[in-house]
Amino acid sequence: MFLTQSPPRPQRIHFVMKNIVIKSFRVFSRLFAGKLLLLLIFCASTFAQENLYPVTLTNISKQSGINFKTIYGDENKNRYLLETTGTGVAFIDYDNDGWQDIFFVNGTRLDDTLPKNEPPPTNHLFRNKGDGTFEDVTAKAGLNRTNWGQAAVVGDYDNDGFDDIFISCFGKNALYHNNGNGTFTDVAEKAGVANNKSKWGSGSAFLDYDKDGKLDLFVASYIDLDLKTAPLPETGPCMYKGLLVACGPPGLQGGVYMLFHNNGNGTFTDVSEKAGMRNTNGTYGLGAIVSDFDNDGFPDIYVANDSAPATLFKNNQNGTFTDISLEAGCAYSIDGKPQAGMGVSAGDYDRDGWFDIVKTNFAGDTTTVYHNIGKATFDDVTFPAGLGMNTKWLGWGVGWVDFDNDGWLDILQINGHVYPEVEKLTTEAGYAQRKVLYRNLHNGKFADISAQVGGAVMENISGRGAAFGDFDNDGDLDVVINPVNAIPELIRNDSKSGNNWLKIKLVGVKSNRDGIGARVKITTEDGTQMDEVRSSNSYYSHNDSRLNFGVGTNKTVKKVEVIWTSGQIDVLNDVAVNQLIVIKEGVGNK
Repeated sequence: MFLTQSPPRPQRIHFVMKNIVIKSFRVFSRLFAGKLLLLLIFCASTFAQENLYPVTLTNISKQSGINFKTIYGDENKNRYLLETTGTGVAFIDYDNDGWQDIFFVNGTRLDDTLPKNEPPPTNHLFRNKGDGTFEDVTAKAGLNRTNWGQAAVVGDYDNDGFDDIFISCFGKNALYHNNGNGTFTDVAEKAGVANNKSKWGSGSAFLDYDKDGKLDLFVASYIDLDLKTAPLPETGPCMYKGLLVACGPPGLQGGVYMLFHNNGNGTFTDVSEKAGMRNTNGTYGLGAIVSDFDNDGFPDIYVANDSAPATLFKNNQNGTFTDISLEAGCAYSIDGKPQAGMGVSAGDYDRDGWFDIVKTNFAGDTTTVYHNIGKATFDDVTFPAGLGMNTKWLGWGVGWVDFDNDGWLDILQINGHVYPEVEKLTTEAGYAQRKVLYRNLHNGKFADISAQVGGAVMENISGRGAAFGDFDNDGDLDVVINPVNAIPELIRNDSKSGNNWLKIKLVGVKSNRDGIGARVKITTEDGTQMDEVRSSNSYYSHNDSRLNFGVGTNKTVKKVEVIWTSGQIDVLNDVAVNQLIVIKEGVGNK
């Protein structure tokens, strides 16, 4: 009886409205159920695409035998900016046994903070034993130097078939000539590359800028620093969010860029001013990358500068360079401001035939993606590409790297704050920070899949230099990270994608022997990819010189085309996948 009575007026209105909503929903469901189902399927598909990444990344440093601690400045507070930048790392097959060895640049501490009872820190060379472990051969190789090391770049500057190592430094640079018997000799003074115009050498690269078959050397520099006169945090005073921190770089004398021409007799000539290296607004140089950004066959130079516009030196093909960064659209952020650039990498992430740029920056800013729309003209696509949401990380090493071998370049970014003092703040991500892994979604966009992949990606480290290469020769790319005041990380990639790959090693004849600057294009059923052999990448580091192409489910590469710096073009057809091929200039597959 009670249930059949009409409710009071307010309840009756509510009752009527409820019936209207229910009936409307039923009508809507009938009309749009199909479209709603399609929308849900699309969202689920997109979610799966962004989250199902068949790669495991594991830090195996200690079990591999890499268990030393990189030393760089004071661990709790820094008096000088010198203690903040950290060092690089290089993959190098120094003994030509087909396995990638690892060279770590080390730093030191200020004289009055070095322990009295411990040996001074040195650089480290670890020989790859081919079984997943490494042997420290530093002393045997003659590389145990104590210095404020910065970048490590690799190249066979004398074309004798053995890779040499250049280290930029605060103070004297080092050029280690590979003697071919497992030892090295520092020939920097004799070769004429020991001294920096500024006292602080930074991002560096071997390149053949005049295409004469001999590797020249580019060296940026950060600050013209003299510790005797440099300001201290308390005398500045220099503050970061209420904390006293090391001063600079603004307010300090910025460094300049240097270019050394290879004379072909074991020596180099400083051609910096003649080549136009002084005609730029860029300074405070850190990471450097060399690539042919305008596809004219000559290598250009891009430098990530700290607190200043970035520099893009266009190669004028006559021994000179012009800074075109402003008109090229890659000097500033999207809102026209200079950024505190650190690391930089080049790669063709959308497979349109032009090399793009990714650049890491200071905390409070995003990592920047510059899309090359043709002839070294760039659009800042950081936000539409999906990298605009992360501003808390302070980025250093970075790489375009196809971890799952699907043929599309992903991004791995290495992070760590500059100031150890930020551990006192709750507003920062910490001094040691996790990495960020962005997956390429094949449509110009990237998804942050760091948490989904987990493992070493989510482990904190005070990261600086990072290099990418296949240390275990299993066809997928691994990572080595050189941190500040911590044990390095060797991150093994265990891909379960089932995707195929092709690895290519170049041997130049008329071109430089390492093939640095040579461009390789591969064509499969689903399109074309390209890469270049480079001697510098990421931040202060050198990648595996062998080019690793992921080719997805393709079982054959229809065409491999090598465009050498000499102008020679070698073509191979119908190449089987999942193998290393060695291509000798003018000969083809050895």
